[in-house]
Amino acid sequence: MTETLTSRTVRSPVAAPQLGGLGLFTVLLAAALPLIDFFIVNVALPTMGRDLHASEAVLELVVAGYGLSYAVLLVLGGRLGDLFGRRTFFLGGMAAFGLTSLACGLAPNAWTLVAARVAQGAAAAAMLPQVLATIQAATGGQRRARAMGLYGATAGLSMVAGQILGGVLVAADVLGTGWRSVFLVNVPVVLVGLVLAARAVPETRSPRPEPVDAPGTVLLAASLLTLLAPLTEGRAAGWPWWTWLSLAAFPFAAWAFYAVERRADREGRTPLVPPSLFALVSLRRGLVMVVPFSIGFSGFMFVIAVALQRGAGRGPVAAGLALAPMAIVFFAVSLCGPRLIARHGTRVVTAGGLIQAVGVALIALAAWRAWPDLGVVELLPGAAVAGAGQALQLPVLFRIILSEVPPARAGVGSGVMITIQQSALALGVATLGSLFLALVPGTGMRDALLVTLLAQLAGVAVTTALSLRLPRAVG
Repeated sequence: MTETLTSRTVRSPVAAPQLGGLGLFTVLLAAALPLIDFFIVNVALPTMGRDLHASEAVLELVVAGYGLSYAVLLVLGGRLGDLFGRRTFFLGGMAAFGLTSLACGLAPNAWTLVAARVAQGAAAAAMLPQVLATIQAATGGQRRARAMGLYGATAGLSMVAGQILGGVLVAADVLGTGWRSVFLVNVPVVLVGLVLAARAVPETRSPRPEPVDAPGTVLLAASLLTLLAPLTEGRAAGWPWWTWLSLAAFPFAAWAFYAVERRADREGRTPLVPPSLFALVSLRRGLVMVVPFSIGFSGFMFVIAVALQRGAGRGPVAAGLALAPMAIVFFAVSLCGPRLIARHGTRVVTAGGLIQAVGVALIALAAWRAWPDLGVVELLPGAAVAGAGQALQLPVLFRIILSEVPPARAGVGSGVMITIQQSALALGVATLGSLFLALVPGTGMRDALLVTLLAQLAGVAVTTALSLRLPRAVG
């Protein structure tokens, strides 16, 4: 009788949720969608402009509106997933992404497209933070290392593949949809993703969820908007007075955000972006390196798309496929990352920076010698080498940044990381893109491209130097 009573009172521990192979595939599919959609419009913009009779400033908003809402709301999306359940927010965000993609594809005019892109960025911000948070909370040990490696590979490949896919879809003109197909293609993918997610993605949430930090959310939005909005729209709009006023307001908004977050952290509450999180050396140093890497990556992707189409006279397919060697090599090399890290530690990242520098130099040499006959053959050596170097950096950096973040703060940590990466991607288009387009009238397309590639090469030198400060081992 005693044994029976004892056996009834002892409860077996609840097993932690586990992310299986199908679940990992599903969240990685979702991780690819927002990044693909950031880059897929680069080669479709000329066709959009002609069809919708849109000015260059409005076309800039098609890109910037998505990037801004995405960056501004990412950390909030991670916090809400911690609070209400990551699977719940993942499903909701994915469904909203599908609906807003449909709205983009059916937009009757340019301003409707801009509004739909802003909403699409918000949907992506609800979905994407749950991917990394779910991986952090529902995997461990070698499975987590492998999942993080695959996430990094997916992220890098998506940024290149988006541009390739955009060119192919625009040229294919599926059922007469033209540029609209770059958005409509998301709809069937989302439907498949929702079915798979309902079956294979486990529900996780923070064991001690905190309420939403409203003041922090507002001040973070103000900080990002006052910086990114003028930089992304300023050149196309002719640098009106509001751009300078906005840039002047940025340091004050950023200081106010930091002060509010630091006070909340000291009082024992969990702010939107806890300053104490930056006490983690791996997170802090990894994030510092992600900024110049992402600026250079997105700036290059935008500039090469414009240069190949407007300058070299390539069509959207040729402009997209010129980067196919970069995508193929990136994916192949990134799969070797976990093994290389296990043997050589984070010096793999330093080697990746040096290899990427060689690749960018080869691309610049090809542009100098072959212009305007610049296509996949001429770009192949440089694109392949640069892709290999990038593959040894980006996936490893994601793993380093989140390696010490506790599972309870997985949503916050992943939201902070993706926000900084997304903001840097937007800055890359704004800074390197603006530099390139400003130089074109005076120097010509080739020399403007060469100057921009040299600026990117300087950024690669910075990331390589910063990599020497990364922790030698990855947890």
